[in-house]
Amino acid sequence: MINQVTLVGRLTRDPDLRYTVEGKAVSTIVLAVNRNYRNQAGDFDADFVQCTLWQKTAENTANYCQKGSVIGITGRIQTRKYDGQEGKKVYVTEVVAEAVRFLGPKPANKQQPEFEHIKG
Repeated sequence: MINQVTLVGRLTRDPDLRYTVEGKAVSTIVLAVNRNYRNQAGDFDADFVQCTLWQKTAENTANYCQKGSVIGITGRIQTRKYDGQEGKKVYVTEVVAEAVRFLGPKPANKQQPEFEHIKG
C-alpha cells in the first residue's frame, strides 16, 4: 500500500504552535495549493488543505514561516472522526507532514534559511 502526498503551496495564516500534555509540539496549518487549470473566469482556483506537523517540524515551521510563506510538504493522508456538537460524527481528512521544505524568500522579521529541509 502507498499513502504518500507531496504539496507545494502558501500558508493561509501563521502556524499555531501548541504542545500536548505529554510535551510534544504540534501545529495545524492550512496550505493553499493552486489547481493546475483555470476556471471560467480565467483564474486559478485553490484547494485549502489542512496539515498537521509534529515535534521539530512543527517548531521550526512556526519559528521560520508566516502567513503567505511558500512551503513544500511531503507526508501522508490521514482520516479520523470524533463526536462533535449535538452528538454528530465529524470526519476530518488531513495531511500529516513527514518533512517540510521552506521554498520562499526569507521573511524580513524571521531568520529563515532558504531551502531548508526539516524532518520531524
